[in-house]
Amino acid sequence: MANIPAELKYIASHEWIRDEGNDVVTIGVTDFAQEQLGDVVFVELPEVGAQIAKDDAIAVVESVKAASDIYAPVTGEVIEVNEALADEPEKVNEAPYGEAWFFKVKLSDTAELDALLTADQYEAECD
Repeated sequence: MANIPAELKYIASHEWIRDEGNDVVTIGVTDFAQEQLGDVVFVELPEVGAQIAKDDAIAVVESVKAASDIYAPVTGEVIEVNEALADEPEKVNEAPYGEAWFFKVKLSDTAELDALLTADQYEAECD
């Protein structure tokens, strides 16, 4: 079974969300997602300053198998991106919840966090 940390929130398209406080969240892809993708060879991230809307396709992960869109779990402004993934996309396979975070967003509406899946709900989506 894939690793699904209980302290994170999730969306059904396999992104995780960590609430950092001060209306900021960190977003990445789940362990389940990286397993399905296979070896990640390229990550395209949004620009810092980009305004994103919940459910928009805002990034791309390419693996040896396929290219997959990454969806915004929340609405807000991208305030930081993980530049290291440009040189080391394989980190997505090695540490999906750690070094391989994708970007940070300043939330427009913190109530959107309430609609995200818990670890148990996400696990049920993966079964």
